[in-house]
Amino acid sequence: MSHTPTFHELSRAECEALLTSQHVGRMAFAFRNRVDIEPVHFVYRDGWIYGRTQPGTKLSVLAHHPWVAFEVDEVDALFDWRSVVVHGRVEFPDAERGPREQQRLDHTRRALQSLLPLAFTDADPTPHRDVLFAIAVEDMTGREARS
Repeated sequence: MSHTPTFHELSRAECEALLTSQHVGRMAFAFRNRVDIEPVHFVYRDGWIYGRTQPGTKLSVLAHHPWVAFEVDEVDALFDWRSVVVHGRVEFPDAERGPREQQRLDHTRRALQSLLPLAFTDADPTPHRDVLFAIAVEDMTGREARS
């Protein structure tokens, strides 16, 4: 019996299944000569990643450089893991931009409440995270290792 791990690419369906099953990922973004990566809670639905954050430097950077990479992992052991990387453009739905944006904002809110029903209520455990975002998935790739 071989103890050499095997590696292979995940199909689109396998990538989407992993994104759907996980709710903590990392968003990477760049500005000039610096790349940052931050953990965020998220919901994947219909080709979009929905999340929320709080005001800060990240938002200033993303407002001018909206292209991001987003990664999700599921790790069971050193050679038993699955990973998906998504590339896309982050958007910030804003109700002040009209009815269509209000619909997008409401959709994002509902997606996040499917993960945390108390979100956006008086009992919200993270009320300071009041900036909603959506990442339009442009492409996704996934890899898997099995021992």
